[in-house]
Amino acid sequence: MVLLHVLFEHAVGYALLALKEVEEISLLLPQVEECVLSLGKFHNIVRLVAFSPFASSQVALENANAVSEGVVHEDLRLLLETHLPSKKKKVLLGVGDPKIGAAIQEELGYSCQTGGVIAEILRGIRLHFHNLVKGLTDLSASKAQLGLGHSYSRAKVKFNVNRVDNMIIQSISLLDQLDKDINTFSMRVREWYGYHFPELVKIVNDNATYCRLAQFIGNRKELNEEKLEELEELTMDGAKAKAILDASRSSMGMDISAIDLINIETFSSRVVSLSEYRQSLHTYLRSKMSQVAPSLSALIGEAVGARLIAHAGSLTNLAKYPASTVQILGAEKALFRALKTRGNTPKYGLIFHSTFIGRAAAKNKGRISRYLANKCSIASRIDCFSEVPTSVFGEKLREQVEERLSFYETGEVPRKNLDVMKEAMVQAEEAAEEMTRKLEKREKKRLKKEKKRLAALALASQENSSAPEECAVPEQETNGERPKKKKKQRAQEAPQENGFEDPALSALPKPKKKRSKEELVSSDPEGTPLPKRKKLKPLPREEPACDPQEAANGGSIPKKKKKVPAKGEPASSGPEEAAASSKSNSTKKKKKIKNQPRKIKMDIPSQ
Repeated sequence: MVLLHVLFEHAVGYALLALKEVEEISLLLPQVEECVLSLGKFHNIVRLVAFSPFASSQVALENANAVSEGVVHEDLRLLLETHLPSKKKKVLLGVGDPKIGAAIQEELGYSCQTGGVIAEILRGIRLHFHNLVKGLTDLSASKAQLGLGHSYSRAKVKFNVNRVDNMIIQSISLLDQLDKDINTFSMRVREWYGYHFPELVKIVNDNATYCRLAQFIGNRKELNEEKLEELEELTMDGAKAKAILDASRSSMGMDISAIDLINIETFSSRVVSLSEYRQSLHTYLRSKMSQVAPSLSALIGEAVGARLIAHAGSLTNLAKYPASTVQILGAEKALFRALKTRGNTPKYGLIFHSTFIGRAAAKNKGRISRYLANKCSIASRIDCFSEVPTSVFGEKLREQVEERLSFYETGEVPRKNLDVMKEAMVQAEEAAEEMTRKLEKREKKRLKKEKKRLAALALASQENSSAPEECAVPEQETNGERPKKKKKQRAQEAPQENGFEDPALSALPKPKKKRSKEELVSSDPEGTPLPKRKKLKPLPREEPACDPQEAANGGSIPKKKKKVPAKGEPASSGPEEAAASSKSNSTKKKKKIKNQPRKIKMDIPSQ
């Protein structure tokens, strides 16, 4: 019995499902088709055999592209070879896309089936897929589908911007429309200005030149010899300028008001600007065709080649057409009319506008159009599928068409196609090498400019970063040290008049000053370092005479310590002792002066 398996491609991975033993005829019944909508009944028909999830979104995109192009991806090959039975004759695989089915049958040998029962089963799988796979929710499946859809669409429209044929299609359509509009507007200017100056229509035939002259002349009665040089510049012909001047003097036209002349001149300027824009658009079209289809434009011309691309829809579609289709492209109505009436089919379509068919004799027009269509098909395929665009092949193909024309006229045998293509290949390789060298030079120049720009940016950033550091040092000084000095000054200025302080300020504890060892040594009367407190012995106290001012203020009497010589040190005598005593007296007086406000501050609360 043949086992029926179904392959389902989803945005999250491949799923391989097997149908349980159900007759194929019963699956086509309307009741069974309705059972697909029910999950419980659908489980009785289908079971999940294997599920191969995609590792990343990039892998999913690669698999989606492979399936759309009908190519068997390695992930799909691994899934089918692993989980399908080894006996390939007893396996029938159902797929949704006939192209991927044909590829699987060709590469792996499994017989594939599409449509009918498979389409109905795939509809049910698509509906209940998130329930068939464990750990997959409906929300995550829809998100995966949306992300893959966006990436797939983005990859499809991603192409080389220098080889865009859509711009050619739009520009040639606009060019044809501009030709019609300029022709219509020019006829309107001729008719409008012809009431005033009818003789000018016979002298000047070109529409754009006529509009420029109508804008320049205005009232014909004001035209004189002084404007003759400017007329020669506009007409590019001295005889025409002289004829216009003579005709203006003896014209039969009616007089026209100033407001009518203003309107005619305004409309003429619009037509002149449209014709100038038409010239610039034609230049743009030529440059675009040299980038997108250089061989086709070299063979048949930019305008005719652009019309062929626009009629086919794209350069790729034109490359897929056979030469017989390219020959009658643009003459579809005549073709179907001839098929309907059983008349003669058309010999040429859009390629009739090329110069080759016009140069050929009447009896050779069909032959040369067939030969030209063949060469156009080759040129379009070269332009579409070559990596480096070059016009070498188009020039060689044009030479072949010229030789074929001369063969029809004179009988001279043309060169063989093989020899011509060998020469073209050699020249194309040389042109490609030259183009790669130019591209490398441009890339080197661009890299040098980029390095210079980055170096300038780095230098500017270093200068900007060093400037705030230099400015930050004085800010720290102003913010850190100067306010501290102000605080100290305010603390020193705290004593008020008559040497009294505010009792609220005096109640606050004052920070003790940290004195260094040098200050301690200098404060000693003898200049010798003070002994440690542990080694000091109690000294007899003497009551010195107190200061009467301090006694009156109720201040405490400072007690003087008697100097005791250290052990083993002889008592000093003579002038040295007198100098030391004078120094000690001066330092004691200074201490008294310094300590006097402090004593007053301590005695005020006791009063």
